[in-house]
Amino acid sequence: MDELQVSPPDARGSPGKEQQAAGVGILLQIMMLVLSFVLGHVLRRHRFYYLPEASASLLIGLIVGGLANISNTETNIRTWFNFHEEFFFLFLLPPIIFQSGFSLSPKPFFSNFGAIVTFAILGTFIASIVTGVLVYLGGLMYLMYRLPFLECLMFGALISATDPVTVLSIFQELGTDTNLYALVFGESVLNDAMAISLYRTMSLLQSHASSRQNFLVVVVRFLETFVGSMSSGVGVGFISALLFKYAGLDIDNLQNLECCLFVLFPYFSYMLAEGLGLSGIVSILFTGIVMKHYTYSNLSDNSQRFVSAFFHLISSLAETFVFIYMGFDIAMEQHSWSHVGFIFFSILFIGVARAANVFSCAYLVNMVRPAHRQIPVKHQKALWYSGKQDSEGLWPLPWLYSQFMISQRGMVRQYSQQPLP
Repeated sequence: MDELQVSPPDARGSPGKEQQAAGVGILLQIMMLVLSFVLGHVLRRHRFYYLPEASASLLIGLIVGGLANISNTETNIRTWFNFHEEFFFLFLLPPIIFQSGFSLSPKPFFSNFGAIVTFAILGTFIASIVTGVLVYLGGLMYLMYRLPFLECLMFGALISATDPVTVLSIFQELGTDTNLYALVFGESVLNDAMAISLYRTMSLLQSHASSRQNFLVVVVRFLETFVGSMSSGVGVGFISALLFKYAGLDIDNLQNLECCLFVLFPYFSYMLAEGLGLSGIVSILFTGIVMKHYTYSNLSDNSQRFVSAFFHLISSLAETFVFIYMGFDIAMEQHSWSHVGFIFFSILFIGVARAANVFSCAYLVNMVRPAHRQIPVKHQKALWYSGKQDSEGLWPLPWLYSQFMISQRGMVRQYSQQPLP
């Protein structure tokens, strides 16, 4: 009988406690989302442009994270506030990227496709190399940690890919030039494939590959990642278009099935690319572009209204969620002040590398473009600042990050007024 006796479960590890902690964590997350949307509405209504909605969400995350950090909240409750990378890449990022491609006007994107590819491929390569070399030289001069040269290049590859979500949201609000928006957005999406290829190649070289194969391996890896991702995205988009055109789903009693299938295809594209070791971001972007212009027209009127509202809704929720957790994570992390030198000089080096990227690539693009389609200097400055701002967002000081967001508003206004023909 003694062997059958069950000891009382630990209070912290009991299923009831875990379920209660999950409920409290999710409740607080919903409260932060509600507060962010209400605050954003108030800012728009009163036309308060000094604090963008993204910065307001970030500030809410900072405040809640700071309170949670100094409180005596139980560990199992605070666990539900932690940011999980898998949750971000599998659930938050896909609707944001798909909505960007779905709502993108194809004419400015494809008319600037050559410039976008130049910035995304050649520019990212230049920025990665310049950042890595400067970080290595900074270590030699004892300005920061001294790292091996290949690790410096790996750091450059990691930090050089841009994703200026805040800048793009400000562009949309200001109604800036569509060509400038297409350049910033297109580069930010396509340079992920180049950054992934560079990092994987350098990791391979660090382990066992010969240095004589550097350039060839980089080219092959990039073509494998970018072309494969784009092909999978376009292929899934056209398959969905053929299905909706010939399956006869655009009738009233099949509206639910029609909407469900339309929502599932983008996730299928993203997960297919990720499962093949490609870039799900590039894949779902091209799926969004293809589905908007080929699949969307084969939907019934009610389904068109539903899917447009649905993807706009979930992308807004996901974006707000990301900014909240950016602030929350900054407040919750235990920062080491011994890295201040590395952070400070890395920010300077990133700015220099971004300038080398933008102005050199813009010079090459303008050499082959006619006079009426050349990229003006103000737009080049906007491209430089938007990418630099994204990388410098890794600075661990919350108040400085907020200052960057506020100053960015003025910079974007200054650099986005001159339209391209």
